[in-house]
Amino acid sequence: MHLLRGAVRTYAWGSRTAIADFTGRPSPTAHPEAELWFGAHPGDPAWLETDEGERSLLDALRDDPEGQLGAAVRGRFGDCLPFLVKVLAADEPLSLQAHPSAEQAVEGFAREEKLGIPVTAPTRNYRDRSHKPELLVALGEFEALAGFRSAASSVELMRALAVTDLDPFVNLLSGQSDADGLRALFTTWITAPQPDLDVLVPAVIEGAIHYLRSGEKKFAPEAKTVLELGERYPGDAGVLASLLLNRLSLKPGDAIYMPAGNLHAYLQGVGVEVMANSDNVLRGGLTPKHVDVPELLRVLDFTPATDDVIHPRITRDGTELVYNTPAPEFAVSVLCIDGEQLGHEIDAPTRHDGPQILLCTEGSTVVHAKSTAVTLERGAAAWVAADDGPIRLVAQTPTKLFRVTVGL
Repeated sequence: MHLLRGAVRTYAWGSRTAIADFTGRPSPTAHPEAELWFGAHPGDPAWLETDEGERSLLDALRDDPEGQLGAAVRGRFGDCLPFLVKVLAADEPLSLQAHPSAEQAVEGFAREEKLGIPVTAPTRNYRDRSHKPELLVALGEFEALAGFRSAASSVELMRALAVTDLDPFVNLLSGQSDADGLRALFTTWITAPQPDLDVLVPAVIEGAIHYLRSGEKKFAPEAKTVLELGERYPGDAGVLASLLLNRLSLKPGDAIYMPAGNLHAYLQGVGVEVMANSDNVLRGGLTPKHVDVPELLRVLDFTPATDDVIHPRITRDGTELVYNTPAPEFAVSVLCIDGEQLGHEIDAPTRHDGPQILLCTEGSTVVHAKSTAVTLERGAAAWVAADDGPIRLVAQTPTKLFRVTVGL
């Protein structure tokens, strides 16, 4: 077991304070810090703190895959860590995006390799062969757009905005089944000529302003989102697309699960994000980055995303809250230690013998593994190799410790 230093990623939508405060560094930072990566992704691996100095987790896996990953994980996923853990801090909205299925990722990667598009090219869609299911657990208030809402709900929202220019689209959506109607309307908007968007988007923004001034409450979050997105991305089809997506406000501990094909955009907040170890993203707007509309339409799932799809079931196993998802690459839980457990040795439930990444988000705890013990305080993480578990915890103050392992 070793302390694990995450890799900070700077993007324009990040925060100059959130990640720095979380890790105990001075803030504000010189550049917006958007993500803190704990994993072995080739693009930015985390670093083990060893007696000989820092060492890339990626190098540790290459040198000792059996000891680090375990035979069972290697048998399923080869010599690569199948998951990636991030702390995400959004001060501004992320791009409207979706991720491919496993089959789509393999096919898309092979196609772009055959075309000779460099993996690092900004026009590249598929940077690896993996799908990218992801789970986000809010650490504070978190705002998001996630998955298509029902056609009836979107029709009700558009009618509430009372924008005459939306009438043809209301008719288009209400005249078909949910998935067919949502596909037809989203495709119409995402492929619309810019002159048409330059008329329709301002009209919708004006409708949102009038709706908020009226004092109506039901669609106030959606109307505010239209204004915020319209201010940052004037004339962008993504402003219109927000009317078709579920608008979510998460409390600390709430979670969103995004399977393949689900359109989403994180708007604001800080959370722990766990995903398959992939960087495949198909963007649909709200970004200056590459947008490949035909490819996005190919991977999107237009079936309305219900609560049981978006929000994972949370179960308790002793001290552990488990976020249940169907993703084989990862399993996510939070070890919660408080009350009578403080000051006592707590055995973490043993699920399997694979590797673990531990991330402390509240309090402080001593983590004991076979080889050694480390102290984790808020913002600190540890890598527990497969041959170094199971783990035991001793906390003197109320503590929350995220634990990410390979899915069963």
